[in-house]
Amino acid sequence: MTVRTRIAPSPTGDPHVGTAYIALFNYAFAKAHGGTFVLRIEDTDQARSTAASEQAILEALRWTGLQWDEGPDVGGPHGPYRQSERASVYQAHAARLVEQGHAFRCFCSADTLTEMRQAQMAAGQTPRYDGRCAALSEATVSERLASSDPYVIRMRVPETGDCMIHDRLRGEITIPWSQVDMQVLQKTDGLPTYHLANVVDDHLMAITHVIRGEEWIPSAPKHQLLYQYFGWEMPELCHLPLLRNPDQSKLSKRKNPTSILFYREQGFLPEALLNYLGRMGWSMPDETERFTLDEMVKAFNIDRVSLGGPIFDLDKLRWLNGQWLKSALSDEDYVERLMTWGFSESFFHQVLPHLKTRIDVFSDAANWLMPLWEQTPEFGPDALDFADLDVEAVQSILQFLIWRLESVVVWDREQVELSIQFVGDALGLKLKQVMPIVFVSLSGKQRAISAFDLAVLLGADRTRARLRHALDVAGGVSKKGLKRLEKSYADAVANIDSQGEAH
Repeated sequence: MTVRTRIAPSPTGDPHVGTAYIALFNYAFAKAHGGTFVLRIEDTDQARSTAASEQAILEALRWTGLQWDEGPDVGGPHGPYRQSERASVYQAHAARLVEQGHAFRCFCSADTLTEMRQAQMAAGQTPRYDGRCAALSEATVSERLASSDPYVIRMRVPETGDCMIHDRLRGEITIPWSQVDMQVLQKTDGLPTYHLANVVDDHLMAITHVIRGEEWIPSAPKHQLLYQYFGWEMPELCHLPLLRNPDQSKLSKRKNPTSILFYREQGFLPEALLNYLGRMGWSMPDETERFTLDEMVKAFNIDRVSLGGPIFDLDKLRWLNGQWLKSALSDEDYVERLMTWGFSESFFHQVLPHLKTRIDVFSDAANWLMPLWEQTPEFGPDALDFADLDVEAVQSILQFLIWRLESVVVWDREQVELSIQFVGDALGLKLKQVMPIVFVSLSGKQRAISAFDLAVLLGADRTRARLRHALDVAGGVSKKGLKRLEKSYADAVANIDSQGEAH
């Protein structure tokens, strides 16, 4: 048997460091067994998937040093490797399940499903689909189809008993069928959900081992059942522990920079990042702290993965990166890496329009460019002290802007401006009151490139990281205050959306 593993990211945002973590372990396992590593793009969420996000994922993973043997950009014998290009494959398999009685058409509207779940919660029950369309007669189904009533396809699930799942790291996992919902497999638009596409693709692409995060354990019964329905052999499952923040919470962009590209832009070495991710729940047999990707592959044994939640600590990553800088690079390589990071020709072409109108001698350039090279601007609370704004107003501006920028898909000057304008409107403030807070948060200086342009040059993740830093400098937001702001923010979003619909 040829070992085949895969990584299957969704192109719906910044390339997440957790994706690199899972990709690394899939790569190491495949290569340690002389196997094949596949990259597949799961872009069936057409509303959120973008070509720009897909390109960023490919660029970020390639920057880390991981290379896939098959994928949308390199081809392979099991393509296409984008799920959006495989719709007819999934539709045929969904129809097969319906014909065999393993799935059924559900005509319930969104309002009906909402009422169902609300009634279940009021009765103290776990919200789940109650199967009301599972027993519709053939005549009724035919009549609804003839009327062109919209429907989804749901899988049938046993009503009693337990599902036994074997996990390579965890052994036998028991999940009662009563906790497993009748999963939607095909949406009203004819596209599959993750669950159907995942199982069909893994089988057709001959994936032998599914190595993924532990958040997918609750979905394992659905996947195992689908394999049984199709009569296919299921790949071996291995659920890795989730990366966590120092406070043990799940790693998320609200508490830690999570974009792979953030670490590239901050000047981390890709070798150091992979090295650090390789130590997330695993270690070399001799406990060596610094190791290359090739060294990890040669020594890799997935059974040595620890199930304790690995802590992603930025300070420890900085220390490890320092070890690489101090002892792993030749002087020539050091200079080349430094120039590529912050002094490349492409970088200066980006900032040239902003420099040409501001400096009189080249030595002035350092003052204007320093905010782009700094990891985090250093400033105290006094820098955010403006006479017409109290501390709560400053905190509200920063928190609202962080949330708003998290929803930006296309990162450009226009979207940054609109986001800042939204914050002003939401808080009843003028733009001239909001801008100084944003300017200081991003630059830490009295003079720099405009906040709009600086945000574009910094990129999404570094911009949000600086705003989070400024919020900490301003004293942060208490749990009670956060709940209040969340409600105010939700009301502001709803108000803006309703105004847009009115027009």
